[in-house]
Amino acid sequence: MIQYGVVELNKYSTYQLKLQKLFDTILRLIDEYHPDEMAIEDPFFGKNVQAMLKLGRAQGVVMAAALSRNIPIVEYAPRRIKQSVTGNGNASKDQVSHMVSHLLKEDLHPKFFDATDALAIAVCHHFHENAIPMVSNKKTKKGAWGAFASENSDRIM
Repeated sequence: MIQYGVVELNKYSTYQLKLQKLFDTILRLIDEYHPDEMAIEDPFFGKNVQAMLKLGRAQGVVMAAALSRNIPIVEYAPRRIKQSVTGNGNASKDQVSHMVSHLLKEDLHPKFFDATDALAIAVCHHFHENAIPMVSNKKTKKGAWGAFASENSDRIM
């Protein structure tokens, strides 16, 4: 871990401005740290449609920033992230945070509790680095919706 933090967007009045600031921040981080790839959490279904829409927009902006710099993107299902970090695919946010702190040997500041999710994704990605799909024209992994369908067959009609 080089650094971690949270992008504060509450002070911006419109979602368009928030998305622009998020895009600019991600590009700045990419240009500063020159990552080889990006790992993100697969989209997931929740009960709050508005929250899902906002998350989807934010994920799209983050992905667009990475793609604009030709950075390959790998997605992990929430259960897989929790399983990789804690050994339990149903682990709580507190359990994930505790284990990430333990694995990184860092006391993570409570102010940045949301950054723990991103660190958990990074740890998961590190553990699965042999499965990184390289940039190619071949389809190398099951899509996010396919993964959701296979993991949640009881929720599909």
